[in-house]
Amino acid sequence: MTDSVYPIATAAIGKRRRELAPDTNEAFQRFSASVFAPGALPEKTKQLIAVAVAHVTQCPYCIAGHTRLAHRKGASDEEIMEAIWVAAEMRAGGAYAHSTISLLALEAENEGPSH
Repeated sequence: MTDSVYPIATAAIGKRRRELAPDTNEAFQRFSASVFAPGALPEKTKQLIAVAVAHVTQCPYCIAGHTRLAHRKGASDEEIMEAIWVAAEMRAGGAYAHSTISLLALEAENEGPSH
C-alpha cells in the first residue's frame, strides 16, 4: 500500500488501541483467533473467505493482511484471485438483484395518478 490515502498501521497505533480499550481489544483478539482456528472449515478456506469479504467491504488493511495469511495457509495465487472474482460477482450480483427495487419504483411511478 504505497502512496495510499490510508495511513500505515504501525505498532504505535496498535499500542494506542490496546491502551484506550484493553478489555475490548483483548476480546477482539480472542474472537479473531477463534474464528480463524481450524474447525469445520480449514484455515486456508477461512482465509480465502476473508480475502473475498475484505474485497466486498473494501478494507485495504484486511485485503493485504488476509491475502498474506491465505498464502501462508497454502492458498495459491490462482485460488486467491478466484476468491476475489467470487467477491466481485457477489458485489455485482447484489446490484443486479436490487434492481428489483428500482424496477418496482418505476412501475409504481408509471402507474401513478399522472398517467
